[in-house]
Amino acid sequence: MTAVATHCPYCALQCGTDLAPTPTGSASPVAVTPRRFPTNGGGLCQKGWTAAAVLRAPDRLTTPLVRGADGALAPASWDDALDLVAGRLAALAADDGPGAVAVFGGGGLTNEKAYTLGKFARAVLRTPHIDYNGRFCMSSAAAAGNRAFGLDRGLPFPVTDLAGADAILLLGSNVAETMPPFVQHLAGARAAGGLVVVDPRRSATARLAEPGEGVHLQPVPGTDLVVLLALLHVLLAERLVDRGYLDERTTGADDVARSVAAWWPERAETVCGVPAEELRRVARLLAAASPARGGRGAYVLTGRGVEQSAQGTATVTAAINLALALGLVGRPGSGYGCLTGQGNGQGGREHGQKCDQLPGYRRIDDPAARAHVAGVWGVDPGTLPGPGRPAVALLASLGTPGGPRALLVHGSNVVVSAPDVDRVRERLAALDLLVVCDVVPSETALLADVVLPTTQWAEEEGTMTNLEGRVIRRRRAVDPPGEARSELWILAELARRLGSGVAFPTAPDAVFDELARASAGGVADYSGLSHARLDAHEAAGGAGLYWPCPAAPVAGARGEHPGTPRVFLDAFATPDGRARMVAVDHAGPVDDVRPDAPTYLVTGRVLQHYQSGAQTHRVPELERLVPEPYAELHPLLATRVGVGDGALVRLASSRGTVELIARWTDAVRPDTVFVPFHWGGAHSVNRLTTDAVDPVSAMPEFKVCAVSVTAVDARDVAGVVVPA
Repeated sequence: MTAVATHCPYCALQCGTDLAPTPTGSASPVAVTPRRFPTNGGGLCQKGWTAAAVLRAPDRLTTPLVRGADGALAPASWDDALDLVAGRLAALAADDGPGAVAVFGGGGLTNEKAYTLGKFARAVLRTPHIDYNGRFCMSSAAAAGNRAFGLDRGLPFPVTDLAGADAILLLGSNVAETMPPFVQHLAGARAAGGLVVVDPRRSATARLAEPGEGVHLQPVPGTDLVVLLALLHVLLAERLVDRGYLDERTTGADDVARSVAAWWPERAETVCGVPAEELRRVARLLAAASPARGGRGAYVLTGRGVEQSAQGTATVTAAINLALALGLVGRPGSGYGCLTGQGNGQGGREHGQKCDQLPGYRRIDDPAARAHVAGVWGVDPGTLPGPGRPAVALLASLGTPGGPRALLVHGSNVVVSAPDVDRVRERLAALDLLVVCDVVPSETALLADVVLPTTQWAEEEGTMTNLEGRVIRRRRAVDPPGEARSELWILAELARRLGSGVAFPTAPDAVFDELARASAGGVADYSGLSHARLDAHEAAGGAGLYWPCPAAPVAGARGEHPGTPRVFLDAFATPDGRARMVAVDHAGPVDDVRPDAPTYLVTGRVLQHYQSGAQTHRVPELERLVPEPYAELHPLLATRVGVGDGALVRLASSRGTVELIARWTDAVRPDTVFVPFHWGGAHSVNRLTTDAVDPVSAMPEFKVCAVSVTAVDARDVAGVVVPA
């Protein structure tokens, strides 16, 4: 076997890797080495280097499991497991209608799997109840992007374009730990002294913006929107906006200007805590970097830290307004972008996992979209359900009167990754049937009535769409262990057992061809792509093709459509071709600090672990480095509450209580405690987080809530014994 060119199984950077065979008896079936690819430039993080270990995790699922009368999960044959699932799904639907069954997907599924899951839900189960964990990841940025531009693509430009910019404003993203190879693309801005990082913590990324290389703004948690409103206020007050661009390419600029008039820097400072002169300094830095003022270019980038908020859509909208005011969007070398988190967070939402979307990023309530997709599937458009509930509302409805009685989970670990997880666990326990497809016995799988073992990254063919909208090939390098099967086969078998006449191809290239037809004419048009074309493009030295890539060539050009690396160069995807600027204002966190909970809790990631940890906790090298969660406290806060460095600290919100090891650090604000979210069970920080959601995107407010901080034991802190 020769080395197989593929991509890392983790984040949306989708770093290029080669998988080479290892000698018989090796701990892993393949060796991972980095491959030069535009996103990673030949680099890998610790997670990527050790990814092969998950292929042979000691507790890898290799046979179906069914919960018996004794309450234990026991091995079963595929026929028995699938017959059981199909029989119970049919009975529940017969009793309560199609809405008795719900589906929850994942942003790590290939495009082919995500498409098939949405098709199965709508055309076989005919349930409106499907959503996915991308609702926790990208929905606020997607909502703001669609509203402003008429199109949502994480980065509407190649990531390599960032290298030429004089300034980059990065809000709510710790890329140095979440996707380390990305840091190389910040080098140009750092060299120009123009990297601006907005983060309540002095994270690894914030430390890249040291004096001489940039600026770190450290606002009060939940006030990033105020920072953005103040920056735009300064640009307008000092006449630093690109007035010609605003007049030619946008609408709504005057309304936005009136709305930010109230956010002069001194007032903003009283809310966000960032000094007024720092706000002015950053606004002027961004303006100087903009093309309108002779700069080499500037970018505004957002991540989960500002998007996972009850005002996440408003915050991203303010970031977009700022970028538009500077004339950045749709100009080579400048722009606005969102840093997608999950490996296929972009493609996963484009082809049918979101509760209101059909393939091609089509709205499910659009009659023309329904007719087109129904024609590809060979069903009556009238049989397709309407929009369903977004993730938080869907999970809250499980097992309630009139709510779903069965749930199928694919590629998600909801009892770790959802907010207010104790309540989610209660709702799962209220179901008549929980079916989980996974590669390892995750915390959610261990609660299931039926567990179905699936293939993972190096064991399957398919495509992924990375953070740039670049469609790339995932390739099979090894056979799956035991009886593990692809979701493509599982869903086809369930459809057959449920008596559906809808065709479900199981060959990934055939599924992609159908996906391409279903997406034709949609916002996310993949109709000019195929596995064969992507393979040929790569063999000729290419590195994937960007959507939209319709089947028809560019007008006046010959040959196939080349894809669209940079969108918005000529016009925005709105009816009049102009970007929409929308006035927004600050409201603050839903669960704000108060006398009984006077400290902000913020959550985030660590370098060694990924998402719910279902994969990385099974990699010995990574688990040794960070074996348990912890709480970061500023020494001033720790001393005040009597918590020693390394002692147990109790964090309590109105939803739950968690006890963790305390770590003293001046990297957090004295009013804030930070906890990573990669652990489940008693140490899960999502036992504390609120399920309050953004009113536009329905994204939950993971990133900030109010907690009390108390010592578990009396400790000697700074020479003073503080009673428990």
